[in-house]
Amino acid sequence: MTRDELHRMIRVDQAGEFGATRIYEGQLAVMGDRGPHSAEIRHMAAQEEGHRARFDAMLAERGVRPTALSGFWSVAGYALGAGTALLGPEAAMACTAAVEEEIDKHYSEQLDKLEASDADPELAEMIEEFREDEREHHAAALDHGAERAPAYPLLSGAIRLGCKLAIKVSERV
Repeated sequence: MTRDELHRMIRVDQAGEFGATRIYEGQLAVMGDRGPHSAEIRHMAAQEEGHRARFDAMLAERGVRPTALSGFWSVAGYALGAGTALLGPEAAMACTAAVEEEIDKHYSEQLDKLEASDADPELAEMIEEFREDEREHHAAALDHGAERAPAYPLLSGAIRLGCKLAIKVSERV
């Protein structure tokens, strides 16, 4: 695995964790502390903030250029979070379920590449740890009614497609 491939992994993962923090900020701005799932969202947001901080540190330590789209992802993530929260608590959970489903796949693909090359055990360990948190978030979102959201299949599919596009773009830009 080349240095550029590793840098792309770190760049896209940092961008994704940043986007996740913005989604939860948007949801909490709408739901506040009184929403039925606010405590769960705050817990997930705190974990994502920890993930982002660790990727931020890795960017700095390794001299990895962050995505040039941070401003866009900030606005897009916040809008996605606020928009789904405006649709209701189940839609906010549907957003989490959809995002985490794609992140689980993304992290699993990265782990396969890292393990095949044994290129960066530190990064592989971090991604594996974070993937487990993301799987917990996915399960919690389903437990909290994600599938009861209005037009769940359509909402979930659109969010998952957006995640796939964001991953591809952030790897390069």
